[in-house]
Amino acid sequence: MIFEEARAAFPVLERYAYLNAGSVGPMAQATYDAVVAAERDELGPRGSHEAFERIIEQREHLRDVIAAEVGADAEHISLATSTSEGCRIVLAGLGLEAEDEIVTTDAEHYGLLGPLHASGARVRVAPVKEQPAREALDAILAEVGPRTRLVALSHVVWLNGHVIPVEELQEALSVPLLVDGAQSVGAIPVDVSPFDFYTVSGQKWLCGPTPTGGLYVKDPEGLRVAAPSYFAQQGYDPDGSFVPREGARRFDPSWIPAAFIAGLEAALELAPEWRFERSREISEHCRERLLDAGHDVVTEAGHANLVSWRHGGDTAEVVKQLSEEGVVIRDLPKAGLLRASCGWWTSEDDVERLVGAL
Repeated sequence: MIFEEARAAFPVLERYAYLNAGSVGPMAQATYDAVVAAERDELGPRGSHEAFERIIEQREHLRDVIAAEVGADAEHISLATSTSEGCRIVLAGLGLEAEDEIVTTDAEHYGLLGPLHASGARVRVAPVKEQPAREALDAILAEVGPRTRLVALSHVVWLNGHVIPVEELQEALSVPLLVDGAQSVGAIPVDVSPFDFYTVSGQKWLCGPTPTGGLYVKDPEGLRVAAPSYFAQQGYDPDGSFVPREGARRFDPSWIPAAFIAGLEAALELAPEWRFERSREISEHCRERLLDAGHDVVTEAGHANLVSWRHGGDTAEVVKQLSEEGVVIRDLPKAGLLRASCGWWTSEDDVERLVGAL
């Protein structure tokens, strides 16, 4: 499949320079069609034995598909509705206490920060947001101490696209590492096998429906099931005590609509083999064009698919005006940044529309 064919799969690209996959990826026609077809089945006897068996089979197939995407065995994948949910599952299951410490960074999304705070443990914050990317590893390790029970951070920083060297970090740690994969899976090559926990977003760079995703757990038996759903058990007693399902299935949340499952599977089938190389090239091109145009780009060269630049005025107003001109980006208001997301579907013309509109 050549670039023009791959790009034509997304109807939105006929009208917009869509540069916001860091929030929600564009939806392909085939993905939409799969969602509609699955929803049509809901008109049948959706409470029948056949329907229930079908949804169980679909869940297991989706688990296999997500596992293949991140280089894992399906037994270590739990289905989830978002990376935030994956973070909540891990934090709740660890049972941390007030004397425990978690190390994170000052560049994390609330989807991770909220569960960290709610865990009750003390949160130590490594300063990486305003530092050169090469200094991130040392800054994080400097916060690790004798009370550290978990390090939790993003693989790709949502504010600027910088890639944290999580493989080196994992090797240096003697405590578990929770990696938020919201901006990495589907954007850059990911192999989750070295990590203790790794979350997956389906609706961002994988271009699936909202909400979809997954959670990788290296040692499922070592993490408590803190919020069991019906899918967490293979047998239970009248008092609610239960036998957990094998592997990471024990962390599966409640029902995920069949339409979402079908949609994410369809989206993953569309991804071309050359997607990561193309994403890297077009992201660097976008960065260079913004620099050439005089913008204060904060994203360093050679990182992931997010390109951010400082804007001294009303960032929300800029996003609104650009949308009216057919260019979709997002603003990061508390940081005073504008951000463009460049996927494998992004063209040079999209970048020129962005630069011209700015």
